[in-house]
Amino acid sequence: MCGIAGLMTADGTAPAADILDRLAEALAHRGPDGRGRRVTGSVGLIQNRLSIIDLKGGRQPILDEYGNAIVANGEIYNYLELKAAMPEQRFATGSDSEPPLHLHRQRGLDFIHALRGMYALAIHDVAADRLILSRDPFGIKPLYLAEGPWGLAFASEPAALIAAGLVKPHVEPQARAELLQMQFTSGTDTIFTGIRRLAPGETLVVERGRIVESRHRAALPPGPPVKGQPETLLERLDCLLTETVELHQRSDVPYGMFLSGGIDSSVVLALMARLNPTGILAFTAGFPGTGVHDERAHARALAESVGARHVEVEFTEADFWDLLPKIAACMDDPAADYACLPTYKLAREAVKDVKVILSGEGGDELFAGYGRHRHAARPWPFARAMRRNGSFDRLDVLRAGLGDGWRDRFAAVQRAESGQDRTRLQAAQATDCADWLPHDLLTKADRCLMAHGIEGRVPFLDPVLAEFAFRLPDRMKIRDGMGKWLLRRWLDGALPQARPFEKKRGFTVPVAEWIARRPEIGPLVARQPGIAEICRPGAVEALFAGCGKSTGFACWTLLFYALWHRRHILGLPADGDVAALLGDGL
Repeated sequence: MCGIAGLMTADGTAPAADILDRLAEALAHRGPDGRGRRVTGSVGLIQNRLSIIDLKGGRQPILDEYGNAIVANGEIYNYLELKAAMPEQRFATGSDSEPPLHLHRQRGLDFIHALRGMYALAIHDVAADRLILSRDPFGIKPLYLAEGPWGLAFASEPAALIAAGLVKPHVEPQARAELLQMQFTSGTDTIFTGIRRLAPGETLVVERGRIVESRHRAALPPGPPVKGQPETLLERLDCLLTETVELHQRSDVPYGMFLSGGIDSSVVLALMARLNPTGILAFTAGFPGTGVHDERAHARALAESVGARHVEVEFTEADFWDLLPKIAACMDDPAADYACLPTYKLAREAVKDVKVILSGEGGDELFAGYGRHRHAARPWPFARAMRRNGSFDRLDVLRAGLGDGWRDRFAAVQRAESGQDRTRLQAAQATDCADWLPHDLLTKADRCLMAHGIEGRVPFLDPVLAEFAFRLPDRMKIRDGMGKWLLRRWLDGALPQARPFEKKRGFTVPVAEWIARRPEIGPLVARQPGIAEICRPGAVEALFAGCGKSTGFACWTLLFYALWHRRHILGLPADGDVAALLGDGL
């Protein structure tokens, strides 16, 4: 796990040292354990390292005997098996990132199909004078690109490309509309004009600073569900869950988990308890003194039932006003998901004890845990197509035309993931896996954890488990109005204290409650340059004055965007609490 970046020039000259310096410095928080650099011909590679596997010998860039080099962010969980399958190959390190370098030399671009893990990587093929960039199929690890007359640059975060002076920080209007309306930006275009994401599963070939080839590795298989008896499927699920968590625990440093008490994190807890009789460390967030459901008591009971050490982290109203500017600053690729608040503080506390965290992201998407999945699975004529609702629909806050077209890229993803002989339920799940999962949930987790130099791992997104889950019969996912049926049944046997068939309350952060107590915040938000250019005069003040259940998320989104815009577009510091920063200079 780390931060990687690099540049390939268009004219064949060596990349400027000062640009590589700025790229490395901007990613320093992602890799506090060391820094590596290599410049060969027209290609410069840098890596800031967070040491997880082969602490002493795994420094990057890693070179093979032919002078080819790799920098990688993430973990290749099946690296031991890959090494065993290449008995003739001499390995220079014990790093999980070295096998892809040799696989590429042996198999060409097909090397990606052997990788079981989360990764964003760059390989410099010296003999062919080309750069290979690749990202894992679910988009767990990020990679961003910028192109110009000077060539092509890449980095783990778009803020690094801006800090290096390669791109100016200008807002892309459609992406901004997506962020405001559905809390994340869709597709490969980011909110920054001139910066795009490497798509999940995408592999690019770059020559002379220009993209010459693109390939894609799908996260999910085509085709309808595969039939199977419940008991047989349950046995197979048990084997795959055990295998993926065992792989995700491969580490030379201490690891723990985030435990919400919901189905997915409870499954991870049960498996870690099976594989680790002692020493599990579980972290749970709570919101004391608020009206939202507090999960700590249930999580505490689950942890105690398996002998895990349980750490409870309170996220208070004071934390909200103090930490939000820092959180918006770390979310350079913005996702206005209020779950970033507890995630950030959990990571800040967890890094005191561990360097790796396992969590339950992906369980809802693969086992059909959302209400929209249940709606899609209903028989005709009761089925309802999945639809993104806008946070500002019917509020009359945004200026005319600013909300137009924000569903277009989501609709394109939906069309692409439908068909392929899939059921309506599978199409809805695949849409979430291609859109919501990488651009909201995984981006939020990556930034909030890496801001503290801690690695996040997501066992549900193992490709072998994912294929099995996605091909389950619809009735093994949704039954009696309840999603994740087979997963719940497994958990009922493995950890009955989780009470998996009880109706669970949705996860909520009391942002509306906190904002409503601070009426002076509305005028401060309204006067921010990023807000004034997108909202009607007087509308923001009125929205915040009436902040409540129906308008609270819109208030939260504007507050987040105001702070994000100050930091990432205007380049202003994020040191201080919300009121002090928004009032600065007004």
